[in-house]
Amino acid sequence: MLRTKRQRQTKKTVPIRIWGVAGLVLVTVVGYIAWRLLKSNTQSYPLEITTAQAAEKRAQGALILDVRQPSEWVQFHIPGATLIPLGELPTRLSEVPKDGEIVVVCRTGHRSAQGRDILRKAGYTRVTSMAGGVTKWQADGLPITTGE
Repeated sequence: MLRTKRQRQTKKTVPIRIWGVAGLVLVTVVGYIAWRLLKSNTQSYPLEITTAQAAEKRAQGALILDVRQPSEWVQFHIPGATLIPLGELPTRLSEVPKDGEIVVVCRTGHRSAQGRDILRKAGYTRVTSMAGGVTKWQADGLPITTGE
């Protein structure tokens, strides 16, 4: 059976189109799965926790990162916390370990949410902020210290 030139071309190009579409679908599916895994690593960690949950994480070794100003820190802070003011955080990320849990705190909870978001955008996945800030921590009777 003799085929025309057009029939031969069609037969040759159909598999190429199929492989092209299959490759595109495969790349899309793999990309979507990778995106979901990356998203689940950050989204499964709570955005905000209570003071009681923060105290529990602190007892388990989580880093308490205080993003208030030094003058606020001197008044009182959570024992063992690390002070990096919010405005300095983007340039001091190298001082924040990526391999552990981090609870970001401030006076009332607003700056800590901003600090948490800065860390998440920088690739930190196990980071949260504490609702109510150190004022709530103190009101709940949890330990505080004063001075530097």
